[in-house]
Amino acid sequence: MALFDQSSRHSLVPVYLYSSNALSCPINHAGLPTSSHSSSLPPHDYTRKNVPMIPSPNEGIRMFSPSYYAACSAGGVFSCGLTHMAVTPLDLVKCNMQIDPAKYKSISSGFGVLLKEQGVRGFFKGWVPTLLGYSAQGACKFGFYEFFKKYYSDLAGPENAVKYKTFIYLAGSASAEVIADCALCPMEAVKVRVQTQPGFARGLSDGLPKFVKADGVSGLYKGLVPLWGRQIPYTMMKFASFETIVEMIYKHAIPTPKDQCSKNKQLGVSFAAGYVAGVLCAIVSHPADNLVSFLNNAKGATVGDAVKKIGVVGLFTRGLPLRIVMIGTLTGAQWGLYDSFKVFVGLPTSGGAAPAPTK
Repeated sequence: MALFDQSSRHSLVPVYLYSSNALSCPINHAGLPTSSHSSSLPPHDYTRKNVPMIPSPNEGIRMFSPSYYAACSAGGVFSCGLTHMAVTPLDLVKCNMQIDPAKYKSISSGFGVLLKEQGVRGFFKGWVPTLLGYSAQGACKFGFYEFFKKYYSDLAGPENAVKYKTFIYLAGSASAEVIADCALCPMEAVKVRVQTQPGFARGLSDGLPKFVKADGVSGLYKGLVPLWGRQIPYTMMKFASFETIVEMIYKHAIPTPKDQCSKNKQLGVSFAAGYVAGVLCAIVSHPADNLVSFLNNAKGATVGDAVKKIGVVGLFTRGLPLRIVMIGTLTGAQWGLYDSFKVFVGLPTSGGAAPAPTK
């Protein structure tokens, strides 16, 4: 009994941050479900290094176990890699509008220029580094977000985890993105160079050696700081706003409690909340996106060069309408796919109703 008393803080906090059938049943003093279904498991099945584990709805994966974080990482690969690859044509036009606005004046004319100069195949130029880079980023982004969210919740304690949950979402997502961008940066550098410099390379296989030969291995990380500047605010907005919007939808728009909604309805909520979050993400991260495109395209360029050439207003507005459409759709699809994968492996969908404060 003393064991569970000492570690109850570790098991109680996730109860407040997650909503599922397994977690909606009464909780005992150790923070574990007290339903007859969960109590049928042997006591030792709940623990790993003296920390109670909460089973997911089908008990195939214990919540916050290594298998849980691995599943979330796999869902991140599935959601981010596929969605970014699918919008390669939009990304290609967007990058060229940022680099050469005189030639790529609008979305429609941009597609026309690409079609005339490179044909239909040109629309998917750079899809391989896009798939690999964003798959690696997605694994780190979602997997480490879940890890850091629980870690910071444990540090805060049950009551503070509820009271300051938005700050936990922000801190967890920012920490995860720092790691995720280190995985993305090399492929992002090659992708931008392939997409925006005609004749540079056909794709990753010849583009990566040429890039390293011209800029060195360190050149692959030249855009890391601007990438952090783009992706960290983007990801903080992506996760914190998504969690908040999902909570608001279940609180104000859907009269049925989340755990009583069908999985299809829950996935629909995930997509809708993800789309709105994506629009907000695009706006807050767009200046840094322009910087990343400029620095990866121009050898030896600095942030000052980019600001001087593009202008402060241009940093906020150049290519923004297309990016809003692209990132809104992208983020909505990512959350939909991510939660679909979680449902497939027996885990609850992300977000949920606001928790009741502890007494």
